[in-house]
Amino acid sequence: MRVCHGEWIGRFGPTLHCGMSDNHSGHEGVGFGPSAIWAPWRLAYIESLSGDEGPKSAPGKHEQAGESSGSFLLDYWNAPELDACHHVIERTDAGMILLNKYPYSNGHLLVALGDARPTLLDYQPEQRAALWELVDRATALAQLALEPQGLNIGINQGRAAGAGVPSHLHVHVIPRWSGDTNFISSVGGVRVIPSALEAMYERYTRAIDA
Repeated sequence: MRVCHGEWIGRFGPTLHCGMSDNHSGHEGVGFGPSAIWAPWRLAYIESLSGDEGPKSAPGKHEQAGESSGSFLLDYWNAPELDACHHVIERTDAGMILLNKYPYSNGHLLVALGDARPTLLDYQPEQRAALWELVDRATALAQLALEPQGLNIGINQGRAAGAGVPSHLHVHVIPRWSGDTNFISSVGGVRVIPSALEAMYERYTRAIDA
């Protein structure tokens, strides 16, 4: 008989430990399978993703009906009145800089153009120039607001490369510190983010006003 018991771990919710129990001996056997960390807040993000990796830049029936376009970046771009709610730090006529809701480390920024296209070369040269100008700006903001020891800057193009929203190319600007990846990431499979999104958003907006 397989039995499970739960344990609550901070904000992540219950983790389940499963094992085999022998009703005859009354002893619980060796642990079975990995522990599970419940993350129900990710459901809305997962359901917003579309299997279509083609461009969806033009507002259409999804936006008119108040539904998701399949790209949360495009949804955010089309709702500038909700910039604070969406943690959009800065926007231009071409694109925007925002906090990643599921960061790799503190202050993880996303940079995207308002025109949603799946690959870098789908953009015109002037659009790519505008994108890199925004990346420059995001890099400067991260350095000013957080003074990190290093930065990861890059693109995951396509689902096979790890893109979470393959229909809308975006650039990651990730502040890094020595020791920001520790034992819990490799042993527990959990990344610890010590600062709340709201607090990080305030730090970035203060940097813009400085």
